Amino acid sequence: SPPSPDRPPGPLSLPPLPGPREVVKVNNYSTTELKNACDDAVKRYLSRPELFQQNHQHTDVRLALGWLSVFVAGGTGLYGYKVEFEQSKPVVWSNFVRRTDRSFSRYMLLTFTQTLYSYFIEGDIVFVGKRKTFSKRIITERITLSSRTIPVSSSSSNSTPSSTITPPQYSLSLSYVRSTSANKSLLAKGKTQARAPYSRFFDAEGGMDADAFERWVGEVVEEGMGGLPASKES
Repeated sequence: SPPSPDRPPGPLSLPPLPGPREVVKVNNYSTTELKNACDDAVKRYLSRPELFQQNHQHTDVRLALGWLSVFVAGGTGLYGYKVEFEQSKPVVWSNFVRRTDRSFSRYMLLTFTQTLYSYFIEGDIVFVGKRKTFSKRIITERITLSSRTIPVSSSSSNSTPSSTITPPQYSLSLSYVRSTSANKSLLAKGKTQARAPYSRFFDAEGGMDADAFERWVGEVVEEGMGGLPASKES
């Protein structure tokens, strides 16, 4: 259906990405490579100027904590390098060791904080986007996508001794909010989840069918926005 003033255009209403396609090839036996390739394709597809502006908050926080850890570790090493052992011998137990322990504790604290942030706050989130459109009023959209790999599973039927093996699948969860009046008036809110086997998007040599994957992602986003039903499983 054509977009209404309160429903901005979804990804399927836009033309495909222009220009030549980058060839993406992975190891089909590595679910990590398969998932990373799909995650990168999600970011590349949705962060188009006509769609959403990507929010890099989670990446920035992790980078800041990582760099702080590096600076603390580097400062500790530099102190040990600059101060000669003979000169520092009288105070090595009273100052240097305590400073080193304190720096080490700071390093461990920063590393632990980074791990906790990645696990509890960022979690499986791969894309956070925002878009503002104007049609008689300013409409703000926020979208969050999380992904994970559903591993290989097997199931057997009571009628037949043979078992059915389900290949690894890419699972995508979406949360969508559309509002206006500086987020004071909620226009729409949606959640959806879909999954598909990696074999649907990668050939036997590990080559990615970007068009098929983007079409599938577009359906998931359209369903979250209130459009057509997504292909949840295949």
